[in-house]
Amino acid sequence: MALTATPADQASLLDLQAFDTKISQLEHRAKKLPQHGALTELQQHREKLQLTVLEERGIKEDIELELSRVDSDVKVVDARIARDTARLDSTSSAKEAAAFEHELAALRTRLSNLEDIELAVMERLETQQKVVDNLIEQSGNLSTQASEVEASRDEALREIEAELGTVRTGRTALQATLPEDLLALYERQRARYGTGASLLRGGVSLSSGVKLLENEMQEIRAAAPDTVIMCASSEAILVRTDESGL
Repeated sequence: MALTATPADQASLLDLQAFDTKISQLEHRAKKLPQHGALTELQQHREKLQLTVLEERGIKEDIELELSRVDSDVKVVDARIARDTARLDSTSSAKEAAAFEHELAALRTRLSNLEDIELAVMERLETQQKVVDNLIEQSGNLSTQASEVEASRDEALREIEAELGTVRTGRTALQATLPEDLLALYERQRARYGTGASLLRGGVSLSSGVKLLENEMQEIRAAAPDTVIMCASSEAILVRTDESGL
């Protein structure tokens, strides 16, 4: 036996469908906010930057290790110079004094070379420190940008959620006025095919955009006003109104 419902209840399905369409649009908008993509790009950029920071910090640590080795060599040479100077001051042997003076000259040359190397390494370390600091600053800027985009996204989501709340409240109130069997049919068709109700306007089912054949229109004209008719093209409940062209 065909399902029946008053023309008014059937017409109310169009309002219910409008609520559901709006809900789908709002949920889609929430998923497709531009902030989502912006945050993904910022996160990817930041992850790449963090890898670069690790690499540059590794280079800096290698330079620091090199500087530590040079400093150690300088201390060793300084100690030897101090020792030989003390021996030179305490010796009374001309031969020993000459040997100490010769070794001291070589040590001072070695010390001068080490100090030059130390200065060059320190300059490299300073340059590398600036590279690391600059990268850290960029990472901080990205974090700030991400926080700003997140705040913008959250605000947009709050606005959408507020609108969704209003629409859902309206839908709940409307569905409470509909017959259970009619509502169940609507929900089943919407779940299966995406649309639960379609307006027949000028012989065209608006959900599919398909114009009904003349024999189909004749069958609809012959049907009682409370008979629930299904759209052959969209599988939605076909709602008849004064606009239907019957």
